[in-house]
Amino acid sequence: MSQTKAQFELPLKLRRYENLHIIFWLLKDMAWSMGWRFMGVSMIIPTLLISIYMTKKFKGNPSEWYHNLAVICWIVANSYWMISEFFGFEELIIFSWIKWVHLALVPFILGLIFIVYFYLFVRKRIT
Repeated sequence: MSQTKAQFELPLKLRRYENLHIIFWLLKDMAWSMGWRFMGVSMIIPTLLISIYMTKKFKGNPSEWYHNLAVICWIVANSYWMISEFFGFEELIIFSWIKWVHLALVPFILGLIFIVYFYLFVRKRIT
């Protein structure tokens, strides 16, 4: 990958994967909104796998790597939330006021931690 501090270029092969990833993600969320369980759940796999692949490919680029880690967390949280709604356990209480759907906060917060860590500590070292 050819890049400078002022410029970042995504190779065509990775751009195609990223675009395919967006299609799968849209299909997953569309299925979720329409209540199509099989399609929604089945779209988790390609969406997540492409995101993991993209993250692995950007290991040498801290900005892209941390942001892609956050995307993985977002997909996991979003997928768990969808599954909890599809199978009707989102409103079940685990403890006190905590419901099963609240567990989606774990990957959401982890994704935020990756982004905050990048901007507070890593970005300063690479700029």
